[in-house]
Amino acid sequence: MKYTTAVFDLDGTITDSCPGILNSIRYALKKRGISEPEEGVLRSFIGPPLQQQFQRVFHLSEEEGAAMVSIYREYYGEKGIFENRVYDGVPEMLRQLKAAGIKVLMATSKPEKYAGQIAEHFGFDQYFDFIGGACMDGTRTVKHEVIEYVLETCGISEADRKNTVMIGDRRHDIEGAKQSGLHSLGVLYGYGSREELEHAGAEAIAETPADVAGQILG
Repeated sequence: MKYTTAVFDLDGTITDSCPGILNSIRYALKKRGISEPEEGVLRSFIGPPLQQQFQRVFHLSEEEGAAMVSIYREYYGEKGIFENRVYDGVPEMLRQLKAAGIKVLMATSKPEKYAGQIAEHFGFDQYFDFIGGACMDGTRTVKHEVIEYVLETCGISEADRKNTVMIGDRRHDIEGAKQSGLHSLGVLYGYGSREELEHAGAEAIAETPADVAGQILG
């Protein structure tokens, strides 16, 4: 397969954002007087849309879930966003793809505002042709919706989709790719397991960023 476009997830695929996300969740829970669950439960928040995850895990209403997201952002927007690091080998991977003429895009369920700030802060914005994400008002958080927004914004036609691959670490990335008619590549260095990715229908699995580049470039 000759790919011409690569669409990347952010959390767990480009950066290890776990510390900032977990600290922001802890801040929100403490402020609302909700007991903190074990870390495995907290880590389940990395990847899925945040409001829905608050509602599901803590049995909250839609209104309560939205309120939790607002409190979460009090910490995340100031501190949590930078409690983060780029995975080793990712800059080299992105550089290699750009040098080969691949169009490099981002589709994340994180608000687009934050995604852009993170990319600029850590210096990998230079490799992306477009960085797309969710809206701050809680809309466009489902991965399929974000992917469609990115593809439309960047002029990726229906015909071009057969040469486009979505790269991510969670089932939401793989399922979103399938819904949008894209190929999918799951990564194991993030937060999802091989079992999760394969069960979601990932067409291929990469163990390292270098492996990602190798599979995309063939």
